[in-house]
Amino acid sequence: MGLLDGRRCLVAGVANKRSLAWGCTSAFLREGAEVILTYQNDHFKNTIERLLDENGYRQQVALYHLDVSDEQSLTDLGQAIGRHGKLDVLVHSIAHARTEDLEGSFLQVSREGFGFALDISAYSLVSLTRALRDHLSADASVITMTYHAGERVVPNYNVMAVAKQALETIVRYLAAELGPAGVRVNAVSAGAVKTLAASGVKGISHSIKTYEAIAPLRRAVTIEEIGDAAVFLASPLSRAVTGTIMFVDEGFHVLGSVPTNLP
Repeated sequence: MGLLDGRRCLVAGVANKRSLAWGCTSAFLREGAEVILTYQNDHFKNTIERLLDENGYRQQVALYHLDVSDEQSLTDLGQAIGRHGKLDVLVHSIAHARTEDLEGSFLQVSREGFGFALDISAYSLVSLTRALRDHLSADASVITMTYHAGERVVPNYNVMAVAKQALETIVRYLAAELGPAGVRVNAVSAGAVKTLAASGVKGISHSIKTYEAIAPLRRAVTIEEIGDAAVFLASPLSRAVTGTIMFVDEGFHVLGSVPTNLP
């Protein structure tokens, strides 16, 4: 018996084997969930299909197209999911910003770049949840991925930090609005992981080494640890938890300062 037996889970945001969304997908399948994945374009579809083949999951996972910047795509996904019955878990692991807005001076972030980052990385949680709202079960769990740069200044994170703070506020508002219907909304605040999105942030490798050197648990977080935390939030074990930002970062967020002389 798995913790997610009989639960239908949609995971949006798998880009490759290092994705936080892939950590969630693998953990959900291990715990007996029925999993649906989304892909943005043919490149990501091919990558996901290879991952599923390599791990023996191809026959267990359904794939649907999703472009969160396109309202018609969101509508189409909602209709497709509706044909399969209720959805018990929704994982939003989508973030993107223009490379030039993830380095240098924060003052130089363009109006267009600012809007783009918040649209894709934060507003997409609203639009995706809205598109699937009518198909969420009475005890559904919505989970998104954030990072502590929304509360602390992290070099080069720039506009994405603003997007993550907006995302966390959205979590609280959605939790309050959907709670009366039994739907929970939470975020996992992951430690530094070299995902495709994070690779665009200059210095991510140094951040990972910093975690290994000074985080209370003296190691960098893994996508498997993120996946296990998501299993908890997706399962009935977290039935009284909503509107929460769960830190899964080896305790790094409790530190008051970070040494500047690390190798």
